[in-house]
Amino acid sequence: MKRRPSTITDIAKALNVSASTVSRALHDSPSISQETKDAVIALAKQLNYQPNMLAVSLLNKKTKTIGVIVPEITSYFFATVISGVQDMVEEANYKLIICQSNESFEEEKKLIETLSLGRVDGFLISPSSKTTNFEHLEKLRASGNPVVVFDRDCPNFEADKVLVDDYDGAFQAVDYLVKTGCQRIAHITGPKNLTTCQHRKAGYLDALKKNGRTVNPDYITEVEGFTSEDGEEAAKKLLDLDTPPDAIFAINDAVAIGAMAVIREKGIHIPEEISLVGFDDEPYSKYFKPSLTSVWQPVYDLGMLSSRILMNHILNDLEDYNYRYELLKPELIIRNSSRPLP
Repeated sequence: MKRRPSTITDIAKALNVSASTVSRALHDSPSISQETKDAVIALAKQLNYQPNMLAVSLLNKKTKTIGVIVPEITSYFFATVISGVQDMVEEANYKLIICQSNESFEEEKKLIETLSLGRVDGFLISPSSKTTNFEHLEKLRASGNPVVVFDRDCPNFEADKVLVDDYDGAFQAVDYLVKTGCQRIAHITGPKNLTTCQHRKAGYLDALKKNGRTVNPDYITEVEGFTSEDGEEAAKKLLDLDTPPDAIFAINDAVAIGAMAVIREKGIHIPEEISLVGFDDEPYSKYFKPSLTSVWQPVYDLGMLSSRILMNHILNDLEDYNYRYELLKPELIIRNSSRPLP
């Protein structure tokens, strides 16, 4: 039969003292004699006693735990964000509970409820692609829980936010394509309710307009997700047009890679006949042939800064606080899937 963990009560009975005496001895209280402290500590080691951290956290009103909710855990982007978060919170001896919403609004709400019951000290949240109502986040903040939103914005929800300038990244990409001589630049965009997709589309449109190019709605196609399969489907539609594009700016690298597969299947040469640009600069992007031009994001810094802001809340119990809005700058990484500048 499995033995139950030893408790303060077990130590107290064995030494014929009260449980409160054992507790004070373990906390090195000056009211307890050194002889008693030594006896308690020795027996605690012998019984392999471990303190009940939940009880301790309730007593201290801190669990030293942060809840992190992301749309997915397996992607390079969010895995790197979490690495940045973990490196930051470890300095304060905090731990993470990492959950994924699987791009589900309902799952996101359930996760917040569950983590709230576990009394985490704060939340880092990147909302799902289906999240358009932020009432659950309003309730979370109203209950006194510090919240930092990162990567994906929650419009009209007031909170600390750490985002990447998606508009600027998209503008850089499309402006470069124009300057390399591309005439018919298409955009594969993502779910329209996501601010990241909205901002990247706006950057695409403005780069065309500021370069005197006419926007052709036929060259804009929306996908529901961010996978290579989504990119394949979108590329087939674009390449079947009577006048197909000579450049594609994709919402992310996975979508761009899917488009690349279709382009190559059709025997179209990259970048001589069509240029291709992604977004995220995933590690695998430089290993494709041709290597993928992409927009790099400071992903690790995104995690570090988000957690630093949250820890500042938790450790300092801030009042009369002005929310921070941090916008990190991306950079276009030019490789072989796009034409060089003339």
